[in-house]
Amino acid sequence: MATYFLLAVGALAADKATIKKNVDDMVAAINSGKEATSYRADTYTPYAFIMEPNGKLIVHPYLAGEYLQEKAEPIYKALQQATMEGTWVSYLWKGALKETYVRRTKSNLTVGSGY
Repeated sequence: MATYFLLAVGALAADKATIKKNVDDMVAAINSGKEATSYRADTYTPYAFIMEPNGKLIVHPYLAGEYLQEKAEPIYKALQQATMEGTWVSYLWKGALKETYVRRTKSNLTVGSGY
């Protein structure tokens, strides 16, 4: 049982590192001039999203073009904690604790991914 727990914790740490790298790479590219709309949400696992300052999702697997505060206000509020350096945020969604790494671009877009 202890071995299973240690493997699960190790996998979670690797997943968090991968998620952070994906988001950091996306932010760096956008800050260097890449168009945010050129990304596809399903390029990454778990998927990545990009949100405008007004809450409009411009990259998302099924909510692109929608306003997050209208679809999922608790998530929208949590994502407002995004910083230029990046941070992990936690929130409850449909009874489950979710963790998302979010980071702001120079143009104030929010880029994130999580589980």
